[in-house]
Order: sequence, then structure tokens, then C-alpha cells
Amino acid sequence: MRVVWKLLKWSLAAILLVVLLLLSPVAYIEAFCHGERKEDPYTPLITDAAFQRREANTFLTYPEWHIVYAYDGLAETLKTGDEYAFDYLSSIRGFWTSTCALTKVADAHGGADSATRMTIHTIGVSFTLEMALKAAYEETIGRLTALLRGENKTPQDQVAAGMAVEYAAFLRQTPWYMYPFGDQVEKLQDAPVTDPVRGWERRFALGTEWRAKVLYAGMIANAVAGTTGAAQLEIRSIVSGLPAAELAAIAGVTVIGENGGDIEIQTPRYDLFTRILVEIAEKGGAIREIAGNDDIMVSVTEKPDQRSPERPGTEIARINREGFDGSRVLIALKVTELAALLRVAPLADPGLEHVFDY
Repeated sequence: MRVVWKLLKWSLAAILLVVLLLLSPVAYIEAFCHGERKEDPYTPLITDAAFQRREANTFLTYPEWHIVYAYDGLAETLKTGDEYAFDYLSSIRGFWTSTCALTKVADAHGGADSATRMTIHTIGVSFTLEMALKAAYEETIGRLTALLRGENKTPQDQVAAGMAVEYAAFLRQTPWYMYPFGDQVEKLQDAPVTDPVRGWERRFALGTEWRAKVLYAGMIANAVAGTTGAAQLEIRSIVSGLPAAELAAIAGVTVIGENGGDIEIQTPRYDLFTRILVEIAEKGGAIREIAGNDDIMVSVTEKPDQRSPERPGTEIARINREGFDGSRVLIALKVTELAALLRVAPLADPGLEHVFDY
């Protein structure tokens, strides 16, 4: 009985230590990563409250996208290597350091509400735990079975590489919990086992992870439906320099009508939004306002030793891109400067990566 009690105490102590470690970045950000909160005196042209969003959120949407980019990096790594070659810990560090820097900037644009901060901290802790567990497993058992396998990847490795590419693309437009992880489990099970060690180990490791995500995704989907509801998937902007007919001809654009002598449009959010804005800029249009705001953030990618071109805006942060060579640069600028930046930074890698809506 004494042995059982000792084991219970040590287990509880270990769990408490893990919880404290996971929450320590949250505590640091809340204590040391805030600046003076300022309100923008800008008067929105878009008057429909349903399409007005907090300006601070352009900076605070990045942490979610950091997770998307982590899976981009993992997918890139798996094209030529194995899971253990991805730098999980660097990706964790990038999440929290960028969140700290962006929280300070967001405070100068009205600051985040408590719900937004809670969301960021929750996904950050979840991401940290997932990446840490993957690092612990893949850099030990995963590395060993990969070495025993040799250079030729197993069918299970090929399923994992294909899933990583598909998942990374899926995340750019759709919440992660809507991804069909169950279909990937079936693909993993159907793939023939050509290597008795690596094949069965991948079935166990990846199958366990993906089955857990099926359950977790269901819980998150139910929680979202029961609290905040589905995220708003469309956004409004004010555009000048192009007639309404030409804007309406762009795929995904709905013309709402004239606004202050310019045109108010409605478009999808997320990755499609970036592509639509690029097309508007290429056609000679300019963006005057987005979601009731006059400031926005974009990211561009640069190769190592690449000389940054002259471009509008102010660099906020430079983040290492795990799985790729080079950096991601976060830039704050006025919405009215956005079209000029889109014209000098092509939608490519290196080049324009994303316009962060709100």
C-alpha cells in the first residue's frame, strides 16, 4: 500500500509539473508582453456591425496561422526525410515568441478581448503539448525504426507524407477539427506492411495520434457549435480604382454597392482573401478599408541571405521557418499601402505569403 501511495504522489507531482510547464508561457505573456493600450480614432466606412472586426485581431490571428505553417514545414520535411528531422521545439518557441511580440503591437491597436486571448492561449498550450509529445516519440522510437528501415520509405511513411501535404492545404481555408482524420486511419490500415518493424510501428504511432484527433476534433466541434458558433467566413472591404463590373467578375467577389465614392465588396476570408486582394492589386485597384479598419498585417517569406526589397510597412517580427530555408517576416502597414506591397511582393515563395484578416 505504501508503494502504491508513493507511485500516486509521484504521478500527481509529475502531472502538476507538466501543467505548470505548459502554462508558463501563458503566464509570461500575460505578465510581460503587454504595452500601452490605445484606441484608433479612425471612423469606419463599413457601417454594418456584423462586418466590423477589432483591428488588433489582424496581429492576433497569426498564432493560429503559425500552427498552419508548422504543418507546412512538416509536410516539406516528409518529402525527403522523416518525422524526427522536423524541429518541433523550434516551432513551439516560434509560436510563443511571436505571440509575445504581437500582443504588444495589438495593444497599440485597441488590444485583444479576453475571449481572443483565451483562444490563443488554449491553442498554444494544445500545440505545445502535441509538438512536445511528437518530438519525444519521433526523436527516439521513430528515429530508431527509421534507421532500421533504411532509405526506402514504407507504404505507411508514404501515407503520412501524403496526409501532411493534404492537411497543411486543408488548414489554409478550414478549421482543423473538420479534417477527416478517420479516412487517414483507414488509408494507414489498408497500406501493405512491407517492413515488419517500421510498418507496424507507423501503424501504431500514427494510428493512435489520428484516432485521438478524431475524438478531440469531435469535442471541439461540439464546443464551438454550443458556444461561439461557426466562425464568420466572409469579410467586407472598400476598393477604389476599379469599376463594380470588373470587381464582380473576380471569382469570390460580391459587390455590395457604392461607399464614399468607392466600392464595397464581400469576399471569403483566409487564404482565398489573400488571393483575391492580389488579383485586385494586379488589375490596378487599391484597398481603402478592410472590416472597418485602416491597419493590417501581412507576412512575406525570404530566403537566407536574401536582400529585402524596399516595401511599405514596418517589420514587426522575423520568424524561422521550420522545414524550409529562410524566414517569415511579419509586416504592419496601412490598408491604403497594401496594394503597393502586393505589387512588389508576388504571391510566391519567396514572396507574399498571407494577408491576415481579422
